[in-house]
Amino acid sequence: MEVHSTQPGVQFYTANFLPEDDTLRGKEGKYYKKHGAFCLETQNYPDAINQVNFPTAILNPDEVYSHVTRLSFSVK
Repeated sequence: MEVHSTQPGVQFYTANFLPEDDTLRGKEGKYYKKHGAFCLETQNYPDAINQVNFPTAILNPDEVYSHVTRLSFSVK
C-alpha cells in the first residue's frame, strides 16, 4: 500500500480506545474491538497552530480548502 497526499502529515490511528470485549456492535452485527482496525488520516502538522516554524493551519473565510489523498494497493 502506498499513500500519496498533498497534506504534509499523516496520523496513524489503531483503535486504542475501543473496548476489548464484545460491547460495541457495528455493521452486520460484527463487533468493533480494540486494535481491530487502523486508519491513516492525512492532515496538517499536529499542533501547527502553536508552532511558528510549521505551515499555517488557519483557513480564512475567503480561502478554499482542497487536498488530495491517493491510496494505491498492489501485490508482488
